[in-house]
Amino acid sequence: MKPGLFFLGLSLTALGLGIAQSNNAAQVTVPSGFAVSIFQAGLGGPRMMVFGPDGKLYVSLMGSGKIVRISVEGGRAGPLETLKSGLFEPHGLAWYKDGSSQWLYLAEETQIQRFKLVGDSLGSGQVLINNLPRGGHITRTIHFGPDGKMYVAIGSGSNKSDESDPRRAAILRYNPDGSIPADNPFVHSVDPRQRAVWAEGLRNAVDFLWTPTGQLWASTQGSDNVVLKPGDPPDLEPYEKLVNLVEKGKNYGWPYCIPAKLGVNTPTDLQIPDPTTQASNPGRFDCAKAIPPLFTTVAHAAPLGMAWGSSSNFPAAYKNSLYIALHGSWNTNNPANYRDCKVQRVVLENGLPVRSEPFAVFKRGLDQRCGEAWGRPADVVFGPDGSMYISDDQGGRILRVVYTGG
Repeated sequence: MKPGLFFLGLSLTALGLGIAQSNNAAQVTVPSGFAVSIFQAGLGGPRMMVFGPDGKLYVSLMGSGKIVRISVEGGRAGPLETLKSGLFEPHGLAWYKDGSSQWLYLAEETQIQRFKLVGDSLGSGQVLINNLPRGGHITRTIHFGPDGKMYVAIGSGSNKSDESDPRRAAILRYNPDGSIPADNPFVHSVDPRQRAVWAEGLRNAVDFLWTPTGQLWASTQGSDNVVLKPGDPPDLEPYEKLVNLVEKGKNYGWPYCIPAKLGVNTPTDLQIPDPTTQASNPGRFDCAKAIPPLFTTVAHAAPLGMAWGSSSNFPAAYKNSLYIALHGSWNTNNPANYRDCKVQRVVLENGLPVRSEPFAVFKRGLDQRCGEAWGRPADVVFGPDGSMYISDDQGGRILRVVYTGG
């Protein structure tokens, strides 16, 4: 988990594992039958990615304040184009079609703007929202739902305390022009900021998507340093909520409640009180009212970008899966809590997560946190060619994973 953003080719097969190498440095392993290569290197903090209507890959470079575009030519990267620069913490990207016009929406820390695709270029930015809260978790992720509305995720401004702005630790919902939809759950709130809120109590939902049946799923990062009982290590944390079913007007418990169960959770697996926040705010929130996650993973995993495998050219067993970039540990001094930096595969049955397993693992030493390792995955998308693309904001790379058979 992280309270903010910290920025600190060749493919082969060995022992049944695909390995990507860059400058004879560290490696990334994938399952047998897959191969991984360096698609693009030398980028300044690549984060979220989206393929445009032109079939090219658009990437937010949060570390250098840019949007870049890369064409995919026979599985290789074409020329790197800088489309916009001088941006303030650019993160979320999403395409929206309005009539015959295609718009690229960009979520920066304090604003949402859009750019019209004109020929092969992006037009001037139109700022739609300019007063998003600043500081704390600074990433802002944006997607359009099946209802045509614009959804924006904003993380908390703190580790585990009350927020003064209801838009924090929440997913917001807007019309494409930035106005508030009439059917939002808090549209009549006396606090005009709350009118955009769709769901709350989500500490840091860095990414989200919709299932084939139209459900909104989001991953969230939990609080740091939750000590459940005296004598626990100071950096013990609750499980990460790898998958949440996000519904209109619901509260997911942060900062008062934490998941009690690792792996599959059901509606009867209620969350438990965070003793720190409940002690300081007695009676403030009943954890029985908090919506439990669908699936959790270990602490310090730090889930970020996510994508469905259904559009891949992977084998059928791998298509029915959700892939989530786990940024991994950085802020624990307990080696027992050091986590791998990897893309995790969440296996689904009957439309629900049932288990998870590593898919693409970035090499790190046993004494290394992810913040000290070769790379850290930030986002994962599938291209028109069916390949997986992984952004690495620490190493400044984009990786490409293909299925080769076997």
